[in-house]
Amino acid sequence: MQVKIFRILSIVFIFISHGLSAQSYDEVSELIRFRIESDEPRDKIEIRNVSLLTIEDIIRFYTDRTFEKAWSANGFLTEEAYELRFEIKQAEFDGLIPEDYNLAIIESFFLTFEENKKNGVQNEVGDLADLDIFLSDAYFHLAKNLEIGKVDPSKIGEDWEISRKAPVHDYPQLLEEALVEKSIRKSFESLYPQFSIYKKGREVIRELTAKVKEDTLNWKKIKVDKAIHVGETNSQIPRIRERLIYGELLEKYTFQDEKLYDSIMLDAVKNFQGINGLEIDGVIGSQTAELFNDSPQDRLDKARVNMERLRWLPDTVKNAEFILVNIANFQLDYLKNLDTLISERVIVGKKYHETPIFMAEMSYIVFSPYWNIPYSITRGEIIPSVRKNPNYIASKNMEVVTTSGKVVDPSTIDWNAKSFPYLVRQKPGEWNSLGLVKFMFPNKHNVYIHDTNARSLFALDDRARSHGCIRINNPQDFAKTLLANDPKWTMEKIESAMHQNQETVVTLDRKIPVVLVYLTFWADSKGEAHFRDDIYDRDAEVLEALNK
Repeated sequence: MQVKIFRILSIVFIFISHGLSAQSYDEVSELIRFRIESDEPRDKIEIRNVSLLTIEDIIRFYTDRTFEKAWSANGFLTEEAYELRFEIKQAEFDGLIPEDYNLAIIESFFLTFEENKKNGVQNEVGDLADLDIFLSDAYFHLAKNLEIGKVDPSKIGEDWEISRKAPVHDYPQLLEEALVEKSIRKSFESLYPQFSIYKKGREVIRELTAKVKEDTLNWKKIKVDKAIHVGETNSQIPRIRERLIYGELLEKYTFQDEKLYDSIMLDAVKNFQGINGLEIDGVIGSQTAELFNDSPQDRLDKARVNMERLRWLPDTVKNAEFILVNIANFQLDYLKNLDTLISERVIVGKKYHETPIFMAEMSYIVFSPYWNIPYSITRGEIIPSVRKNPNYIASKNMEVVTTSGKVVDPSTIDWNAKSFPYLVRQKPGEWNSLGLVKFMFPNKHNVYIHDTNARSLFALDDRARSHGCIRINNPQDFAKTLLANDPKWTMEKIESAMHQNQETVVTLDRKIPVVLVYLTFWADSKGEAHFRDDIYDRDAEVLEALNK
């Protein structure tokens, strides 16, 4: 009995020598356990009338560590606690909202503790226990949002058909490791999307956030009735010049006529067009003028939306070889071992025929293809045209076939009948709407990449012109790159295969992931921000969900 009493007194002495009573030490862990335990089933845990965000992670984390406190020692907050508070605030630069992680109540605890320290007052044990739980809860919730995104794209009208990735990390284990290694920041960075453009995007958001706070510009809408060429005068030029200077694309300078679009402005306008994916011609048309209306807040909102989209992307995008189509940028990139081997202009679906967002695997190429015309186009466009012009089918190098593939004479068909039990296809050739080759990645949308006979459209800034498929500018170069593993497919053979009367199907020696995404903002490897027009009006819905 005396030995037992001696041991208890020894433990008490150790606690006192560290400036903390045995009772208060026991009470912090005991209170954490008390807050989490319940004798009744419940859907939520409330601390000071505030619901926790991550109940399962909280229960497992504290149970595994036998309810030992994580964020304080000897009655004082650890450096890791301060680091976590800082990282919650830094979530703003991920496009997230720090207040989503109970920042207000966490801040109130910190202020109380700092005031206690200033006045030489000991922190309340209950406050230490409650803050401990709030900090861990905030860590788990922020970790999940960084890894897979805050918004579930399947719950909004985003039409994002790429499956949302499942969390890979065990957040309680990740936090335990971060506490041992004393590196909260590093643990959060491990959750970022593994694309360099994500970290670069954070820096752009940091800059935009500062600009929003400093912004005093009048963002009255700029609108031009006709294109403005260098050397011409226009009442909108002073406002355009002001915005170029504000965007640090033009330095202040002395001018004789404020309404003159002078040669000094020309390079700045071209630079602005390049950053925004427009034709770099120095002509201020309607599209260029419209982009001058994006305020820092508008751009910050757009950046936030697209950082969230990057968090949605699955790890398969990191494959050594894949094809990436950014619909909003009208561009296709073929990447292999992190090198961009092909970068081509593309034409995508116009409004109401939007190119969907999804992933599939390219497995074969068809040279000199037939165009098997979708029934919706047959019903809406071809049948009405034949009713007006009986020679329409022949004039467009088309043919009518049965479902078994038998060719039918168009003159034997009743084009006014209610039902149309046939298929219409366009034969291979220069005037085929698919052009001379198509690249197939089978999918439920029947979307693929193909050539086109309407080549003038590639010169346009707005290339949302198709029924949903993707038209590529230089298909022969794309085919050559995809077939590079097979030496017999020379450029001469490819050109020959593209000019036949019958289809030639070539199976690729591997399946290549094709990723169709919709990004209206990204930052390149140099940290340059790129913004694109929201051609399908999808950003607002994601932004609204982010702000909830």
